[in-house]
Amino acid sequence: MKQTFYDLQQALRGELMTDSLYTLMYATDASAYREEPLAVAFPFDEKDIHTLVDFSSKQNIPLIPRTAGTSLAGQVVGKGLIVDVSKYLTQIIEINPEEHYAIVQPGVIRDELNRVVAKHELFFAPETSTSNRCMIAGMVGNNSCGANSLVYGSARDHIISIKAILHDNSEVVFEPITKTQFEQKLTLTSAEGKLYRGIKTMLDNEELQHEINTQFPDSSLRRRNTGYAIDELLNSSIFSASDKKFNFCELIAGSEGTLCFITELKINLAKFPPNHKGLLCIHTNSVPEALKVNLIALKQGPQAVELMDDEILKLTRNNIEQNKNRFFVQGDPGAIVIVDLAEESDEILHDKCAKIEADARNAGLGTHFPLITGADMRKVWDLRKAGLGILSNMPGDAKPVPVIEDTAVNPQVLPQYIDEFDQILKKYRLSCVYHAHIGTGEIHLRPILNLKNPADVEMFHTIALETAKLVKKYHGSLSGEHGDGRLRGEFIPLMLGDKVYAAFKELKKQWDPNGIFNPGKITDTPPMNESLRYVPGNKTRDIDTIFDFSTTGGLLRAIEKCNGSGDCRKTILAGGAMCPSYQATLDEKNVTRARANILREFLTNSPKKNPFDHKEIYQVLDLCLSCKACKAECPSNVDITKFKAEFLQHYYDAHHVPLRSFLIGNFPYINLFGSFIPPIYNFVASNVVTGYILKKSLGFAPKRSIPTVYKITLQNWCKKNLKPLENPIKKVYLFADEFTDINDTAIGIKAVKLLTALNYEVAVVKHSFSGRTYLSKGLVRKARKLATQNVLIFKDLISDETPLLGVEPSGILSFRDEYPELVASHLVGEAKNIGRNSFLIDEFIATEFQKGNIDASRFSEEEKNILFHGHCYQKALSSTTPTKIMMQIPKNYKVEEIKSGCCGMAGAFGFEKEHFEVSMKVGEMVLLPIVRNADPSTLITATGTSCRHQIKDGAKKTAYHPVEILFDALKK
Repeated sequence: MKQTFYDLQQALRGELMTDSLYTLMYATDASAYREEPLAVAFPFDEKDIHTLVDFSSKQNIPLIPRTAGTSLAGQVVGKGLIVDVSKYLTQIIEINPEEHYAIVQPGVIRDELNRVVAKHELFFAPETSTSNRCMIAGMVGNNSCGANSLVYGSARDHIISIKAILHDNSEVVFEPITKTQFEQKLTLTSAEGKLYRGIKTMLDNEELQHEINTQFPDSSLRRRNTGYAIDELLNSSIFSASDKKFNFCELIAGSEGTLCFITELKINLAKFPPNHKGLLCIHTNSVPEALKVNLIALKQGPQAVELMDDEILKLTRNNIEQNKNRFFVQGDPGAIVIVDLAEESDEILHDKCAKIEADARNAGLGTHFPLITGADMRKVWDLRKAGLGILSNMPGDAKPVPVIEDTAVNPQVLPQYIDEFDQILKKYRLSCVYHAHIGTGEIHLRPILNLKNPADVEMFHTIALETAKLVKKYHGSLSGEHGDGRLRGEFIPLMLGDKVYAAFKELKKQWDPNGIFNPGKITDTPPMNESLRYVPGNKTRDIDTIFDFSTTGGLLRAIEKCNGSGDCRKTILAGGAMCPSYQATLDEKNVTRARANILREFLTNSPKKNPFDHKEIYQVLDLCLSCKACKAECPSNVDITKFKAEFLQHYYDAHHVPLRSFLIGNFPYINLFGSFIPPIYNFVASNVVTGYILKKSLGFAPKRSIPTVYKITLQNWCKKNLKPLENPIKKVYLFADEFTDINDTAIGIKAVKLLTALNYEVAVVKHSFSGRTYLSKGLVRKARKLATQNVLIFKDLISDETPLLGVEPSGILSFRDEYPELVASHLVGEAKNIGRNSFLIDEFIATEFQKGNIDASRFSEEEKNILFHGHCYQKALSSTTPTKIMMQIPKNYKVEEIKSGCCGMAGAFGFEKEHFEVSMKVGEMVLLPIVRNADPSTLITATGTSCRHQIKDGAKKTAYHPVEILFDALKK
């Protein structure tokens, strides 16, 4: 087999990966299933797809098409060859604004397409919660709908034509055809002709027609995704009195890659909806009450009606990013109904909202009716869309599982359906999470089960079977938008009858006689409770760690919070900082999900006493920049930065600490030594010859400059210059982190002078380094010693009245983030207290200004424009808003934050020779071009020392710390 795959690799322009790193990464999607594939291919072009289909046919190895891998029913897991089109097949081929269509390759991301066509006031309408990463072919394969399906339907409704490769490697275009054209197709002797003849014979059968008309879900449902859509073909002009043209695209939509391989799609673009928009966020006491409110809201013709229950709302409190989006939530509602309205005028919008509220209150429904408009609407949708990932934050092994999360019934019978569903839950003593698209009769129902427990694995099947029977009773669809896949294929005979299912099997055979296209999905599906992510009955491995993972039940459970939803696959255009190395490389290996997958696989299954001792883990974590963005932006708060540090320490235990890592970890001590001989140290670091020799010998990038030391340390300067103040507003302690103390001392001096000038007494006590360099290189035990020393030093000094301030985000924020999980248990309380009272100097000054303790008249009235880049740790663990507030205390200072993610430097990462290229790619995505092209009069600011270094090396400009800007603005 290895030789076979070797030959295939030679024939491809793209890549083929056969090592366990990739096969284990791709063994799961966002579902409960796990099957390790044989290999993973990244086709470069359409020719590569032909090569793969030919290979598959000859070797009898199935092809499993994959885009973002966000499928919830196991559609893209299997034992064949994964074909990931998301890396290269991402081109928008044509946009025709006059005829409202676009032609795209399969890997085009839905939101990125819409950014391009927005200038024509057009958009691809189906909008899933994964729209910032899901791709058009994946949406078609699943027949995705999304929140606005009430108005825009599903992906099927927006496909014009599809270019695909059939089982015999022939290429065909499917598009709307007339009766005459259909008759012509019947005469073709090719594989394409056989398909038309096959469907003609099948649907001409009156008995099957009757079965289709009686067994398929209620035709009024916008969400009907059970099985193959032969009902749609039956309603064409070929088989009915309809004037609708026949189009095989309707069949391919929702076929989950089981019939052919899509290489190009022509899709309809809709006009923008009316631009007077609002979200009426109705608070209710319970889910049953919310379902009644839904019926009232539907009378006003909304774009969408969405639901979030109290479980999701509670979990959002503990998510750093989503907690910011809860601004509209009042109290503890049992559920919130989000009514999306788009009208021709504000008057109509407010009138409809008033009618909904009046009707609801008259019916005794609803407690609070806030109308959200403008930019705040995005926050509400972000909160709603994060629901899937947030569910993984539920503590313990029992989680809300995707088993019956895709049922759809007519909204009019939804209250009765949910009432009967609740009775099923009560019978089995289960609880459930409810959310999603109630406007179209779909609720994502997720019973809480422990799929590590054999009894719950059986219940997984039982609850699916009983719900399927209930859905059938109400003429609903078992799949509204997520597809059948491995999860629901077993129940298709129950839902649609044996005769329809037999037709499906015949259809699959006609299209795929050799079974090469994603077998085991929709038809011939294995039992739905087999091949699960966890082996039932296996005990979760207890792993000794240095960080305290007790709040999640250990390290493995912290890793297992990743459910595969793929939020980490955002490109730079989607915003945010997670994951910068993926944004630069578009390689699945470099996303949080892949890293969590590999950690879970090896830490669970390793036969070694030290389960960290695997090169695959090292490889998947190698390009992690430890930016901390995943802790905030991942809905499940999966903190790969912490996992990486923990892993490296144990990996070093099995091997050794590399010299370069040792030196970087001890960099503050080397700098401290250099501070005694600044001229000599700086000469060696900066001189072209000596600097090159130093970088070459240590594995640093030749093009990267080495930081120099200041002529005096900040702590020594403070000893000489700090004096008590009379009647200060407040006393503060300054944490002179290793960077501010030795390298960026001038910034620290200005920070002290600024605080003193504003009448704050600054105290500096002798303390240890933050340990940031140790943490970045995985020397966690050494970092723990420093954390313990600092907590012991500050525990009796820091309080609400005497806060601890810091200049460098990664240094001061260690008190909030890592220290409580590093120190011994008897110091955790003290560490948390220090963390609560530790602030970036920006945060402190902004808060004091808002309290009225700092007068803007103390500062210059000169006009200045400022470009600002925030440090990743600041974005993840704090906020950049206080920094912007601080720099705009001078009334004519205008600050624009650069919409960048990570700068790419990431501490030592950008210094390392093998990481330099990725470091610069990350910087060049947004930050460096903007800084490079900024007006010379514009001030460039960045809170992080690494960020300023990246700007210096990459854009050849000086970036200031924001505190320097404010200090220099003081009236002298």
